[in-house]
Amino acid sequence: MVVQLAKRRFNIFQYHQMNKAGILLEDDRVELINGEIIEMSPIGRRHAACVDRLNYLLAILLGTRVIIRVQNPIILNNLSEPQPDIALLKPRADFYEAGHPQPQDILLLIEVADSSLEYDRDVKIPLYANSGILEVWLVDILEQTITVYRQPRENGYSEVKTFQRGEILDILAFTEMKITVDSILG
Repeated sequence: MVVQLAKRRFNIFQYHQMNKAGILLEDDRVELINGEIIEMSPIGRRHAACVDRLNYLLAILLGTRVIIRVQNPIILNNLSEPQPDIALLKPRADFYEAGHPQPQDILLLIEVADSSLEYDRDVKIPLYANSGILEVWLVDILEQTITVYRQPRENGYSEVKTFQRGEILDILAFTEMKITVDSILG
């Protein structure tokens, strides 16, 4: 006889209640993905430097045309509140104090991966596509590449292109802005 184990899925309200009750602490490195509370990998120095570099470059290039959210929550649906490394958001006077950004607020998401590459690629990016996020970048620190995902569909992105060192990419929402792979990877 095979025993089927049931998983308990949580919605965003329950997830936030766990925080208020002290079950989850503000310093806990967790995110809610498809109703499951996922413990995130510790941030290594190369990962941290890449995120800081992206934040710096994007702030210089885009200035006040966006809000740059670094490793903070976004809401995709009632079961998912990930914390992408970088989220470029439409400007809003309250800086999203009234509520975390949702798909319609997001211009670009960037995930920086070293140890989390497979999880980001196989779990989070399809979730972003299913939520209608128009563009996602996956920065692979180990392989020194950036994969750009565009044209979201229910089962993934229909346009996927990988960029190498020496190549230039643009942001779909700001096609006039060019950024080199080397400037992101250091």
